[in-house]
Order: sequence, then structure tokens, then C-alpha cells
Amino acid sequence: MKRPVLNDHIKEEIRDAADIVDVVSDYVKLKRSGNSFTGLCPFHNEKTPSFNVNPQLKIYKCFGCGAGGDVFNFVMDMEGVGFVEAMKSLAERFNVTVPEMESAESEAGYQLTEGVYHALRFAGVHFHQNLVTADEAAHARDYLSKRGFTTKTIRKFGIGYSLNSFDGLINDARSAGINDEYLFEAGLTKYSENSKNAFDVFRGRLMFPIFNAAGKVIAFGGRILKDEKGPKYINSPQTRVYNKSEALYGVHLAKNEIRKQKEVILVEGYTDVISLWQAGIENVVASSGTSLTIPQLQILKRYSPNLLMIYDADNAGQAAMIRGVELALQEGMDVRLLSLPDGEDPDSFVRKFGAEAFRNIRKNDAVDFVTFKIKQAEADGSWEDPLKKQHVISDIVQSIALMPNEVGRETMILHLNKFAGIGDRALFNELGLALSRQSRKTFKSTPDDNDAGRYDTFDPSKKQGHEAPNTHARDLGRDRGESAGSRATGNVQPSKPGVIPGYEKEVIRLMLSYGERMINYIGSNCNPDLFENPDIRAFFEDIITRYSAGEPVSVDHYSGREHPYPGLTGEIVLDRYSVSEEGNRKRGNIIKKDSDPYKTARGAMKTLMMQYLKKLHREFQAASTELTGVEREEALKKQVQVRKELSRFETMPAEDLFAKEEH
Repeated sequence: MKRPVLNDHIKEEIRDAADIVDVVSDYVKLKRSGNSFTGLCPFHNEKTPSFNVNPQLKIYKCFGCGAGGDVFNFVMDMEGVGFVEAMKSLAERFNVTVPEMESAESEAGYQLTEGVYHALRFAGVHFHQNLVTADEAAHARDYLSKRGFTTKTIRKFGIGYSLNSFDGLINDARSAGINDEYLFEAGLTKYSENSKNAFDVFRGRLMFPIFNAAGKVIAFGGRILKDEKGPKYINSPQTRVYNKSEALYGVHLAKNEIRKQKEVILVEGYTDVISLWQAGIENVVASSGTSLTIPQLQILKRYSPNLLMIYDADNAGQAAMIRGVELALQEGMDVRLLSLPDGEDPDSFVRKFGAEAFRNIRKNDAVDFVTFKIKQAEADGSWEDPLKKQHVISDIVQSIALMPNEVGRETMILHLNKFAGIGDRALFNELGLALSRQSRKTFKSTPDDNDAGRYDTFDPSKKQGHEAPNTHARDLGRDRGESAGSRATGNVQPSKPGVIPGYEKEVIRLMLSYGERMINYIGSNCNPDLFENPDIRAFFEDIITRYSAGEPVSVDHYSGREHPYPGLTGEIVLDRYSVSEEGNRKRGNIIKKDSDPYKTARGAMKTLMMQYLKKLHREFQAASTELTGVEREEALKKQVQVRKELSRFETMPAEDLFAKEEH
């Protein structure tokens, strides 16, 4: 497939051309507020607008949930696409020409992919028109009407009908100038074995188009309605645009509501999704008639880590749900399960009893996977039989072992023991055995202990001709890499990306805003190990690397860099800008930002260093309780040293802790 050339110039050209207010307005009703625009955040539920779009800075920020970034970040989050896709989409929308790698093979692949998308889009319109207008589709319209589907819902999901003809779609597509190759590559036509004649794959079926997260048709599912031979459903084959293990039915309509509700509801069938959506329960998707897969779960986790699974009450449905649970646990998702009354599925339940009844049963009957498995065992008598109960418990512990988070595993073990009543020790021993039996690790690898303290403080003498001051606190941090405390507890691991401490953002803001002298000053007193947030740590390292190489460092540069730099830059700059403006408004007077930027820097660095020392102190304190002999003495010694250094930072003014800037 043809790929765009990604360089800073092209990205900046797209960013300049893209009207972020126009883009955001597709999803959010915005209202002008001074030089900015405000609205209800699309990423979480709120009644009072806290979502801010600044057209001058070309960034957005929600002061409720913390979401923020540039126009690329917004499209990536809302459409569920990568940076390249977001860039191409914006380039097309705002008429920016993107140079592409030239090669015959890539050009042909690109044209074929676009042709397949075009054929699928045409087919979707063709099938929908058949449903609305064709006499042959009268029974399909009756079927949908009896199920209570409204015209609005049918149109929203693009439901259609394929005529019982071998060439209905082919003829219409040819008349519209669509190449036969595109229809074949899209899985819409096949060729007979003994001739070169093509024929329609879908004939005489109710058609459900499958969309990707960006809203493009990528495949179809066709349901037979009359009592005829053949499978109840036939689905599109794998194509260059459709991978069934990654597709989720309804995700294009559900993704924003999933973010708002902070939960995704996973069901089995197309009509389950449609009925729930029509009833106002819009955070729902289906696994497109396939067994749940890891790629599907990874897509869902981008929108929310909270998963509610509702499968049919029959044995096949329950077995599929349990298999899905184990995959979801392995991916670190928080899983709850809901069994509907016998004979009901989400579609039939919500049609019979309504949305409020569904919300009530979801609230009262949805349970965690441990409780669900125990209830299953109670229902079939396994929980009352000592031998069978043993196997049930072992099976549950095996599922718990799939969880990548240690706290989560221990919490679930304690929860299991409330039902099992056999003692925590036995269950934790069983968990240890289960973990050892894992055929592969289900947790993400962490940095090697030998990486501890691998960074030296930036030495401006290499550029400016003087020596960097020595700071005892950083020496202690480097020592911990080979200390007893390090061997006992490992490095102090950074927090996961998410909320970034204000003092860490402030350090980066000052470096971006005040250039070489500030970078020199901060770099002389800080090193990457001090930063807890991994994205900010990488940002700091990149600034130092560029400065040392004599390359420019600025807001403009990082706004044009690859993800996540533009979003981080926007969040850091807008956060400071908005807070300052709001403060000025409340005070009724204007206070100049950073009247003494170096004083601001010293305050941020002091907080940064104190937080780092507190982490070191906790580490050595924990080690001193776990170790014995010489190693324990070493940990205690380091603990005392860190405590002294922390006390020095707590009691001394910032201007005495850090050397004054050189003019």
C-alpha cells in the first residue's frame, strides 16, 4: 500500500490548514468563550462544559478528565485510528497534498485498496436501496418491522437487502463504473469454476454492513429470512480491508459512548447491538459472529478497560463467554458478566421489557468472573461435591493467574476465599503453582535492574565550558541500582501514562519556553531518573539530546513531531495558559507569567527532587524489613542517607538548593 511521506514540514502544513474547531464540531457542540470555544467533553460524562478548544494554539483540553492534544490526537482518539490514518484523513479534508513514496507496486496496492473501499461503500448503498424500494424485499421490511426496528435505526446501521439474483449487484456496479476486480477483492463476487463469469456472493439475504471504527464499510453479514437451504448467516471473507479477528460490529457508533459510560457491553449478535442501541444503550458492540480475540479486546481497551459480557444462556453461549473472559483477563481488563433469564438474549429482553429493565438487571445481576463461575458450579451441583468443588476452585485460580496485575490477582484470591472458605495460604499456594504453569508470561516486561541510575546528570561543560554541580540526592539514586534495596524490591517503577504531575509538566514548559539558558540550567540540576511519568521522562531526554547536538528546541518543533509529542506539548502549554487566564479574571488584575522564570524553575525542581527522594526512602524502607544480615544493614544505611537528604530539601529554600543561573 502506498505510504505518505511523513516529515515535519508536511505535518505542520496539515496542522496549519486543519481548522481544529471545525473538526471538533463534528462531535461536540461548541460555544465561543472569549478567544476559545467550550463544550461538553466527548471523552467523559459531564453536565457543565469543561472541554476547551483554542484555535490560536490549535489544541484542545478537558479540565474535567485531563484529555488534551492537537487536531491529530483528537482524530486518532475519536476515530480509533493511528497517526498516519489521522494525517491522511485531515489532509484530504483540508486539501493538503501529501507526497507519497513512488513505486509501481505501492501505487497498485494503494489503488486496489481504495477501489475495494469504494466497492464496499457502493454495495452498502445498493443493498439499502433494495431494502427500501424493491418489491422482493417486502418480507425483509416486514421482518424488521416485527422486530421493532425504526426507519431511523435501519438507516443508522445501513441495513439492506441483497436481491435473489446472481448478477444484481454486479450489473449495478458495472453501470456505476466500478471495476470487477474491486468487487471480487472486496468479497462481494466469486467466479464459477468452469467459466470466467462472476456472480454475486450475497443473494436473497438481509444485509448487515460491518464498519470499522472510522465509519468505513469493510464487510457484510447476510442473514437468510425464508425457509431455504443454506446457512443462517454468511459473512464476507478476509480481504485486504477486513480482518474478522479485529472487526467489532457497531464500534463506529459505540466508541464515544463507551468512553462516556466508561464501560463496553459485548454481546453476540448484530440484532443484539441494534436493539440495545435503539433503546438508548449505545455503548454496545458484537464480535461479528466470531469467537472473541485478543486484537478485538485491544481495540476495546482503547476506549475503556471495563468490559461487561452478555452471551446467550445456552451452553454454547456460556462456554464462549468463559473463553472470552480468560482472554480479557489476560489483557488486563476488568470483566463483569451478566446472564439473562432463560430463553432471552439482549435483543429479545430489551424488546419485551424495555431499556429500564435492562439497566436494572445489569446493575443488580452483573457479577465478577469469580462469582459467575461459582454460581455456575452451584447451579449444576459441582459446588456441593467436594471433589468437583476442588476442580472448580483450581479452575478459578487458573483464571486469576492470567491477570497481569499482582494487586488484582491477590484481591480476587481473597474474594474467592469468601466463598471457598479454605484459607488464604492454600489459595495463594495454588496461585503460585498456576503462575508457574503459565506457558508464557502474561505481563509486560519491566526494565532490567541493571538499568537503574544509568543516566548521568546533563553536563553543560561539554557545551558551555564549566562543570555541572554535584547533587548528593542523585548519587543516592544511582547507588540504589546496586544496593540491597534494589535487589529486594527492584527499581522504583514509573507510574503508567495518564495524569502527569504538575511539577513535571512545569519543568518541560520552562525548557520549551525559555530556550538554551533555561535548558542549560535545568539540565545541570536534573536527570531523567527524577521523572516518574515515562512520557515526560522521554520528553526531557529528547530536549537534552537536541540541545547537546545544537538542534533547535521549541514549542513549534515539538508540535510538529510524532505522537505523543504534539499532545503533550498542547497539554503542557494550554494547562499553563488557561490556569493563568482564569486566575487573572478572578483577581481582576493582570499578573505577568513567570516574572522570574528561574525562580519558577527552582520551585519545580525542588518538588521534583523531593518526590524522587520520597520514593527512594520508601524503597529502602521496604528493603530493610525484608532482608537480613549485611544486605539489611546496607539498606538501613541508604535509608538514613536518603532521609537526611530529604530533610535538607524540606528545610532549605529553593534558591539555596540550586546554583543561581549564569547570565
